Parts: sequence; structure tokens; C-alpha cells
Amino acid sequence: MRILIMGAGKMGSFFCDLLSTDHDVAMLDTDKRRLLYTFNCRRFSSLDEVDDFDPELVINAVTVSHTLDAFREILPHLSHDAMLSDIASVKTGLPEFYAEAGHPFVSTHPMFGPTFASLSNLTNENAIIITDGDASGQEFFTNLYNRLGLHIARYSFTEHDETIAYSLSIPFASTLVFAGVMKPQEAPGTTFKRHLAIARGLMSEDDYLLSEILFNPNTPAQLDQIRERLAALSDIIARRDYPAMKQFLDRVRANLG
Repeated sequence: MRILIMGAGKMGSFFCDLLSTDHDVAMLDTDKRRLLYTFNCRRFSSLDEVDDFDPELVINAVTVSHTLDAFREILPHLSHDAMLSDIASVKTGLPEFYAEAGHPFVSTHPMFGPTFASLSNLTNENAIIITDGDASGQEFFTNLYNRLGLHIARYSFTEHDETIAYSLSIPFASTLVFAGVMKPQEAPGTTFKRHLAIARGLMSEDDYLLSEILFNPNTPAQLDQIRERLAALSDIIARRDYPAMKQFLDRVRANLG
């Protein structure tokens, strides 16, 4: 299959390495310097170069703030039956775009990234495949993610956004609150150092990505739960209520399974 990957960042390069052994892969990035670190593929720095390549599948791996713009720019250079694909962690605007684009599409969300995951060993990681997309596209990514040993979940676009509000918004918000009140420590404990490493990793992400994940319409309800639990914990601590603290800790352990 002829596959065009848009964006020669870490995830784009990851998919290039993964697919180039079995497919004819081209990498498109207008920054030629980033193409220097791509291998076993064609290298395009201009949209016009896509015309002759005539990709059958386009994987959009640009930063989330430019996902829709990149799709709109590439459309005039694609045949009408070329399949569009995104791996965006934020799906805002994508259902509407796909509905108007007139191309078959498949949308997935690898629930791992270069900040925390080891891309050489993903057996404990997850991926989401959106069920609204083309059946053959879903099958392609199912086979691909199975090769990596990923656990695959299947959600609609709506269910995806609800899940992300829970699985990303809560840890993102909690980490931001921790980092927002922390002070440098000369002799930090192990738990502090782990939280600090997570916070630094989170803050290395794109600001737009962080904002869009937190601006998910489902996020406020999750934040309400954080406020409720924090208020309950604060009250227990203020009262030095040992039985209530035991109940709180037991509930936390139950949540952790």
C-alpha cells in the first residue's frame, strides 16, 4: 500500500519505521531538517510531490493544533478514494471534517506518546479505534496495533471524548495543581520525585494539546469530582478523624483494584 505520513515528528517517524518494511511509505514535512531523521521512505517537503505518489492511505501525524489545516491543504492532492486517517488525541472538529471531506476515513488514538512510553516496548499500552470510520481502515489499524501487542478499545467519537475526559483530564489537572503549588526541595522524597518527573514530562507537551484536552466539554464534571474528594479529604484532615481517614483510604484502595 502507498502510505503518506504527514509530520516527521516523533509519532510520525514511529509510524514510518513501523510501516516502511511492508509498504511504500512517504513522509511529508515542510521543514526539511526534520526529514533528515527519517529512513526507508520517500521524503516530501512540498505538497506537489504528493500528486505523483497518489497515496492510498494518509496518516495525519502533525501536531494537534494543525491537524485540520494539514488535512485541508492535502485534499486537493489526493484521489477521491484515498483514505484519510488521524491519530490525534483530541478529536475536536474531526467528525465534522470527515463528514464533509467525501473521503473514506479511519480515526484512532494511540494512548501512548514519546514523553512517557517506550516506543520499543508497548505491550502494556492501549489504543482506541473509532468505530465511526471505514471498516477496512479499522481492520488495517487493528492488525497494526495487534502486532505491537497493544490492548485495543473501540469507541465512537462521542465515547472517545468522554473517555479522554476521564483518563487524561483528571491526571493532567491533578498534575498541574501539584506543579502549581510545589516548591524546590533540597532532599525530596521518592513520591515527590516521581510526581515531579510526571509534571516535567507533562509540561514538555504542546500547550495547545494540553489546553484542548482540558477544554473537553466533559472535563468540568471530572474536575467537580476532584474538588469533592479534595474537600472531603481536607475536612477529614482538619478534624483528625482517624475512622473517616481509614474509610477514605479503603475507598482509594478499592478504586485501585
